[in-house]
Amino acid sequence: MDAAYDAARINEISREFNHVPIIDKNARGKAVVPMAPHEAERYKERSVAERANSRLKEDFGANNVMVRGATKVTMHLMFGVITLFADQLTRLLG
Repeated sequence: MDAAYDAARINEISREFNHVPIIDKNARGKAVVPMAPHEAERYKERSVAERANSRLKEDFGANNVMVRGATKVTMHLMFGVITLFADQLTRLLG
């Protein structure tokens, strides 16, 4: 999420739904209170998932699926996931 999500109202609504908002704080010219350690760990995990989703959309075709039907769409997305996995594996091993 970008800095605009660091708003009191969004935080309140999230807590009303019994969610724990993990939103990076926007300094807005003031000192920022750092996240609690458990929140920082969850933020890292969320960031990893968001990066994977972004790469899947931008690099592996999930942004422009040109087929109809749930089965075909799922197949195309899974091809992207397999390709993303292979790419990450080659980066890890290379």
